[in-house]
Amino acid sequence: MMIWAPWAGVYVAIWAAAVYVRLQAGDASDSLIVGVLFAVLLPPLVWAFTRKTEPAQIPVARPGLELGAILVWLAIYAVVCLGWLFTVVKQTFVPGSQTYEMVMLAVKLAIHVVIPILVLKLVGARILPLLAPRMGARGVLPLLIILGIVFTALMVVVSPSLKEISGLDVAPTVFAWAAPAAFAWMALEAGFTEEFLFRAVLQTRLAAFMRSEAGAIVIGALLFALAHVPGLYLRPDTAGDAISGLPQIIAYCVGTLSPIAVLFGIIWARTRSLGLLIVLHAAVDFLPNLSEFVRTWA
Repeated sequence: MMIWAPWAGVYVAIWAAAVYVRLQAGDASDSLIVGVLFAVLLPPLVWAFTRKTEPAQIPVARPGLELGAILVWLAIYAVVCLGWLFTVVKQTFVPGSQTYEMVMLAVKLAIHVVIPILVLKLVGARILPLLAPRMGARGVLPLLIILGIVFTALMVVVSPSLKEISGLDVAPTVFAWAAPAAFAWMALEAGFTEEFLFRAVLQTRLAAFMRSEAGAIVIGALLFALAHVPGLYLRPDTAGDAISGLPQIIAYCVGTLSPIAVLFGIIWARTRSLGLLIVLHAAVDFLPNLSEFVRTWA
């Protein structure tokens, strides 16, 4: 059973401070919408569908050592990989080209999956339990259907996806193969990579070390958000015009990215289904990236 009250209070205070910082510089509507939807409205739905679920037990033999090793890698990952390495790839290959996309996929798989597995192997951790999809767990299928619809509808409303797709100069029949291919690509490039590292690897070790699933969800969500800060700061072209300066970047990451991680952390805690998280992550990223995928591959 999760003891939520103290950790919920900690998270709300930090998230509210981030929203306040964003409001001082202008608009924080995206943080408010994402925060209410992902951290307030949708978690009870997850609880309702998983109330009879018994999450699989994932063994963590040496929580302190394993967590410490992963945190060291996360520090390297955030500064060196998200900042410097991605910049090198972008300067070496033509962004948007097929070669660039393949190289970026290989890099993401290496830094999110391969290297963390090697780090855990070095400290004697078991790997296979982390990779189990567990799509047959109780409550997984209803969550997949309902949250998949919610995320897709949200992207239709808040992103310019449909306008961008309608502006593509391609035959409508292209989408017959491009849409499922783009979804599969996002499931691998974004869903598998980030969910494996931040939920299966990091959150599991946080929960074992802290002996608190709720604490692991909150701390894991904040670390997920803060891990994106160096990349946005060192590569300002990816942050957008509305986000500039280190305080605003931190506030944006905590205010807008951490609520999504809170929901995904709850799903992981309640189901231990990496497969569910991968598909739902792809559902969030699919429409916003579909037009770019078509331009690259069609």
